[in-house]
Amino acid sequence: MKKYAMMIVPTGVGASIGGYAGDASPVAAKISKFMPLIVNPNVVNAAAFSGINENMLYVEGWSISKFLRGEISLLPHKNNKIGIIFDRAIPENVLNIHINTMNAVKTVYGTEIIGYEITKECAGVEFFTTAAGISTGALKNPETLLEAGKKLLKKGAEALAVVAFFDEPPEDDYENGTGVDIVGGVEGVISHYLSKNLLCPCAHAPAFADVEIRGDIVDSKVSAEYITPTFLPCILLGLQNAPLIRKYDENGCITYKNLHSVVMPYNSLGSSAVFDAIEHKIPVYAVKENKTVLDITGGAINLQNGIIEIDTYDEYIKVLQSGEEYV
Repeated sequence: MKKYAMMIVPTGVGASIGGYAGDASPVAAKISKFMPLIVNPNVVNAAAFSGINENMLYVEGWSISKFLRGEISLLPHKNNKIGIIFDRAIPENVLNIHINTMNAVKTVYGTEIIGYEITKECAGVEFFTTAAGISTGALKNPETLLEAGKKLLKKGAEALAVVAFFDEPPEDDYENGTGVDIVGGVEGVISHYLSKNLLCPCAHAPAFADVEIRGDIVDSKVSAEYITPTFLPCILLGLQNAPLIRKYDENGCITYKNLHSVVMPYNSLGSSAVFDAIEHKIPVYAVKENKTVLDITGGAINLQNGIIEIDTYDEYIKVLQSGEEYV
């Protein structure tokens, strides 16, 4: 049975590796040299760039959770037909930049984009951080995104990119490569909602009214987001070869039974994905060099026997090289 690794870096929790703009991509690339790797978009998304490669599978968080629970399978697929949902709230000049971006990706990469739909109403994105410092948010009108998505699927789309309009975030330490991406949490909310209701690969990129490119130096971990007014390219490149979502089926599909292991930041282990992986006896490696604003370790959730703590991602790679499952 072909084995896959899975690398998860939760969105909006300030992961020291992967909490910014594609800064976990080099780690993911190293891992994928030794075993095919399932990644959530947060691992490789980097505005106009993407860390995705041919040996990675781009799967958003809701789908990963259902996959690990054994409710869905992943069908490897190439050259997906992609539809783009644009929030009606996006100003015309910003929308035009995104349409030019869409056409550039089609021209340069040959990505098959079947077209776009502008929502009938504004999505109404709200974002904030909780008292615990976690990025989250909500949509006032999620149904308008769903309606546009259904239209695109009827036109033949197999995967959906979503661009919603965001107010300008307040100044914080993000540009210095510290703190939490304040808009990241609600991005996950949007993609989870559409994936759950439409059962297709989905990913989100924000649009902002201010399209000016700043001239000052920012931390290298976030620099990808400060040299472009659009973050659309990375999600189109990820979705291009994203696996399709299917009801649980072992015939020609990847299931949780194909997983060698899951690797995550050391103290962000409270998700259902972790519990489901352990229930299915899939090793979960907690990497101490990658920490978040959370404090959910194996000890905190009484899963010391199911969590394998290691110091670095290089140690995880050695595990893959050795062919062993536990260290």
